[in-house]
Amino acid sequence: MMMIPVTVATAAALCVAALGATVTDLGPWYQALAKPDWNPPDIVFPMGWTVIYALITVAGITAWRAAPTSAQAEWVLGLFALNGFLNISWSLIFFRLQRPDWAFYELTLLWLSILMLIIYCGRFSKTAALFLAPYLGWVSFAGALNWAVVQLNAPFG
Repeated sequence: MMMIPVTVATAAALCVAALGATVTDLGPWYQALAKPDWNPPDIVFPMGWTVIYALITVAGITAWRAAPTSAQAEWVLGLFALNGFLNISWSLIFFRLQRPDWAFYELTLLWLSILMLIIYCGRFSKTAALFLAPYLGWVSFAGALNWAVVQLNAPFG
């Protein structure tokens, strides 16, 4: 029974990461976008996301196991599922729809979902909340970068 959280969290994180990577297209459209001077090299993003997804997985397992009731454990799953959906949606909007402007607004929902996870999971697992903190920082940086891309390239569509 103790392996169920590990299996589910790992499978979910791998699915979100794979779907996000599948819809991320660093082709000609993305390369042609003007980016701020502080934009890191493209290789930084997959390395950073690998670490972030590992931390999200550990946070999910930790929070699920620490949830005092099955109802709270279900909320943990639901909040992580919502977050995964928003994570993939950002990539779809930014890269596939080529709408960094819309993606920025969607990213605010993603950011809020991470904050909700930190607050909710932190009620019964400070460790899970701490594992999610770098994710919030990473998405905050991505949001600043997304906004800079909008400012440098608008209008879209």
